[in-house]
Amino acid sequence: MATYASIKYDMDLSSNATGAGAMTLLSTQTASNSANISFTSGIDSTYKEYVFKVYDCTTSNGSSTFEVNFSIDGGSNYNVTKTTTIFWSHHYEDDSASGVAYNTGRDLAQGTGFQDFTDNSLGDAADESLSGTLHLYDPSNTTFVKHFMASVNWYHDADITVNPYIGGYCNTTSAVDAVRFQMNSGNFNGVIKMYGVS
Repeated sequence: MATYASIKYDMDLSSNATGAGAMTLLSTQTASNSANISFTSGIDSTYKEYVFKVYDCTTSNGSSTFEVNFSIDGGSNYNVTKTTTIFWSHHYEDDSASGVAYNTGRDLAQGTGFQDFTDNSLGDAADESLSGTLHLYDPSNTTFVKHFMASVNWYHDADITVNPYIGGYCNTTSAVDAVRFQMNSGNFNGVIKMYGVS
């Protein structure tokens, strides 16, 4: 029987055989009191996976929800039908409470609206922000639905760290060719980078 040690040391971790593809930076966009950030070019059949990295996202509204949606018409419309699931863990700074819960109010069942990453408690204090990652798989495939997964962490406006996990699929066989990030209300600041994974 294979052991962890034999598997670990028999693998060439520098090889593509590990399944860890190289990431190529394709685009960097900065929001500065912006309504949204939209990636409308570079999402094509070149890569089977696209990764979006979100850095230090803050809202200008005081209490907003960070969200994403997808397009199949180059960004003219962001209304792709999606089915998703979301749960998150949380922990208070003073250690008074913690937990893990499924969030029924933030999932989508064949919905066309934006997928939430947070609830309405991403604030605008100087030390509040959100960072995380979204993976979009094989968006140019015209046979299957388009899967995506995301994980973010944000500073809740009541001194809480919250760590959501979101998974789902765009229920379309059309190619997804644009992605938009925004707040559900108000503008935001932050940096989002798009990578292609080979």
